[in-house]
Amino acid sequence: MTVDSEKDIQALKAIGRICAETLRKMMQAIRPGITTGELDEGGRELLESEGACSALEVTYNYPGATCISVSPVIAHGIPDGYVLKDGDLIHIDVSAGLDGYFADTGASFWVSNRKSSASARPSHEIRRLLEATKATLMKALNVARTGRPLNGIGRTVQQQARKRGYNVIYELTGHGIGRGLHEEPGEIWNFYNPRDHRILNDGLVLAIEPFLTTGQGRIIEERDGWSLRTVDNAIAAQFEHTIIVTRNEPIILTI
Repeated sequence: MTVDSEKDIQALKAIGRICAETLRKMMQAIRPGITTGELDEGGRELLESEGACSALEVTYNYPGATCISVSPVIAHGIPDGYVLKDGDLIHIDVSAGLDGYFADTGASFWVSNRKSSASARPSHEIRRLLEATKATLMKALNVARTGRPLNGIGRTVQQQARKRGYNVIYELTGHGIGRGLHEEPGEIWNFYNPRDHRILNDGLVLAIEPFLTTGQGRIIEERDGWSLRTVDNAIAAQFEHTIIVTRNEPIILTI
């Protein structure tokens, strides 16, 4: 969608805040011994306490309120009875709607028992991947400005990934959002497509989400029909924000 009033902006900020706060509290609840189903139920309660609904459920009849993926699954993981353990690499995606407006956010996280001195610590490789993916998101947000080519976002993501020694995941993309979970201008690729001539217009609402991996950058769907894992079981990371495009820095709704 493209915002055309202050009402739109305030409504998007409201649902963006709810998504961000839900993700933050779910991340705080992550610990060895909790199941992904329990984590998801906590997320559902947080959304419902704010009067919001899971965008995944209302749009796609997804079997969960949030996506919770444990590596090597990188996206669309179904919350279930899996018990998180020390050392798991987990990815949470929260998308929700309120009063006809939608926002989407996500992050990757290392599971550890913060109270235990014997708890596993993320390897240098995983720390680098998480830091690089988060930094890549912020670089990509900075090029999302009115009048610039939309494919500049993908160019930036791919350049930043290569600079740090990673591949992007080619099949996973950002997207337009606002009045629905997935809207025009459609997919926002995480690589440079010279045939994409779309231009970013003022007020355009986008969900930008780089996916970086140490592997080939390809995925395969699991038998459950939802979960997407890397074909080579390589580790991957994802960070996502919903923004409003402006002539200057974007308005980050899910900060």
